[in-house]
Amino acid sequence: MENNVKILKHTVALCFLMVLVNLAKAEVKLPAFFADNMVLQQQSKVKFWGFASGKKEITVKTSWDNQTYKAKADTAGNWQVFLATPSAGGPYQISIVQENKIQLQNILIGEVWICSGQSNMDMPVQGYDNLPILNSNDILLASPNPSLRLFHVERQYASTAKKDVKGSWQQADASSVRSFSAVGYQFASILQKYLGVPVGIIQTTWGGSPIEAWIEKSTVQSVLKERLATNRSIRNTVHQTPGNLFNGMVTPLIGYHIAGVIWYQGEQNRFEPDNYLSLQLAMVNLWRNRWNIGDWPFYLVQLAPMHYSKQDAPTVPLLKEAQLKLVDTLVNSGVAIAIDAGEEYNIHPSNKTIIAKRLAYLALVKTYKKDGLASEGPKYNGMLVRNDTVHVKFSKIPLGITSYGKKITQFELAGADKVFYPASASIRNKEVVVFSKDVKNPIAVRYAFSDWCIGELYSTEGLPASSFRSDNW
Repeated sequence: MENNVKILKHTVALCFLMVLVNLAKAEVKLPAFFADNMVLQQQSKVKFWGFASGKKEITVKTSWDNQTYKAKADTAGNWQVFLATPSAGGPYQISIVQENKIQLQNILIGEVWICSGQSNMDMPVQGYDNLPILNSNDILLASPNPSLRLFHVERQYASTAKKDVKGSWQQADASSVRSFSAVGYQFASILQKYLGVPVGIIQTTWGGSPIEAWIEKSTVQSVLKERLATNRSIRNTVHQTPGNLFNGMVTPLIGYHIAGVIWYQGEQNRFEPDNYLSLQLAMVNLWRNRWNIGDWPFYLVQLAPMHYSKQDAPTVPLLKEAQLKLVDTLVNSGVAIAIDAGEEYNIHPSNKTIIAKRLAYLALVKTYKKDGLASEGPKYNGMLVRNDTVHVKFSKIPLGITSYGKKITQFELAGADKVFYPASASIRNKEVVVFSKDVKNPIAVRYAFSDWCIGELYSTEGLPASSFRSDNW
């Protein structure tokens, strides 16, 4: 009898312990980016999700309107709700309750952007070893801003889609900004100051990555087909394998409501310029389709000039040309021209401020419809041959073009032999008149169409013309 009582007590205690263990396990969890200090997109139906191990209903309450949302986890433990966000403001709180309670603090409502790409987007304000960012200390000195929040996704690759990332939201100050993308931070800082609303910027970057790594593997295969086998942009490393960075550093973010994406990438794809436009289109369409919140803006940076190897040099202007064509084929897109922001023997030029400004001009004018600013420089719009002289026409120049009084040196002309010769050029009205004594009957013109060049033509608002060519040789 006494033994039976002991066994019964032991069983009851064990059962009680198991109940406690199960209760402890029955909890709601959130992805890393739903956290203190985050920024949520204003005036939107913001998707908010997480994971739960218990069957009890999840309750989400928002302090800006005291609204309560309820959700139930599916069989895999996934749940989601859509939160109605107000106009920009804060700070606010969100409480999430199941068996446990999570209280998120210091939340702002405003504009949210993603910055992505390879090393020139990855390059932090503090610079790389022996590779500085121009005026970095001054940038850091001016960085404290409680209305600007940064989330830096830690590097991770995966062969299948991940559900979460590592990182945390940080208020902008010298400590958080120094290790954050110089282009991404300065872009967000300009938006915050000009718009006067909170801004959140999410950095997901990896140096040396080809665009193929940022696209789902099956999509890369469908775009490249037999060309995939000979694609030199892809190397045998984890961050250059098709799909690896899409799975690890993009898929977990999909659903976090954003205003748009800025992109600086392409150096790794200089070997295969003929593939780039189709891959860039495929990437943006894939991301937009997965986010499922419309055709948000996509603004990219054209490669900055540099003196490449003799083998690589011929393909670099072709890659820049492919990037420039994006605006003609992709709705709600733009290109920031970097033709005057390169360094001859440095693939990581130090002047990231000029790039961030040009991306910000695009966003402010095209996305936020701000009057009084220009966002695009002169765009080649055809040529007219008159005897031995070529008249080059441009669009996007309401007030004309300028070289700021400097000699224009980077035009070339070719005749039927397809050999290009240096040409003299001058601005006449809103055209550039080009002549070469070596080409009596010109049929083609090129401007700065090389790996290394320094931009000479600008709109009167100070935005440069891209390199271009009239031929397709």
